Amino acid sequence: MQLVIVNTGCANISSVRFAIERLGYSVKVSDKPAEIESADKVFLPGVGTASAAMQQIREKGLSELLPNLRQPVLGICLGMQLMTRYSEEGQVACLDIMDTQVTRMQVGKLRLPHMGWNQVDPQKDCPLFHGIQRGSYFYFVHSFCVMVGEHTLASCDYEVPFSASIGRNNFYGVQFHPERSGEAGSRLLKNFIEYC
Repeated sequence: MQLVIVNTGCANISSVRFAIERLGYSVKVSDKPAEIESADKVFLPGVGTASAAMQQIREKGLSELLPNLRQPVLGICLGMQLMTRYSEEGQVACLDIMDTQVTRMQVGKLRLPHMGWNQVDPQKDCPLFHGIQRGSYFYFVHSFCVMVGEHTLASCDYEVPFSASIGRNNFYGVQFHPERSGEAGSRLLKNFIEYC
């Protein structure tokens, strides 16, 4: 099975790669369209700002390719947010895979970024969460989110509910960092590789 992590130039690529390799799979990091297109599964990681990430994607000539991939794609953290139509962070148009947008979290007296462990509640019967107990903890670091809506696969609560995971057709996204989420995160990565 050919697994590819899209090289978006972001900082968490190595940790995602190591997490996948620890599960016993080999994975390639690439920004070459032919390698991405021929992969069986694609990972789209991201940290930083949506505007900087979209600029990298455009400069690498991937902004048309990524939304048209037919194999399963998993967006991680900012990678999930890039699957939406638009992000308030930098007022930037994203990949428009899912008709929703990213907004700054409204958390009242709570601190931003939302950083640390929080419980995730799968909303639908989704293969990503196969065998993962409802209310399992995952690790988050973010100040922007996708509100709960038609594409929500799992939710989390930080003053208000938000999408911990979204999906449409062959595209899946998680707001948390599975590569930093211990056993539950490892199981989710394995589920994506094996079941999606």
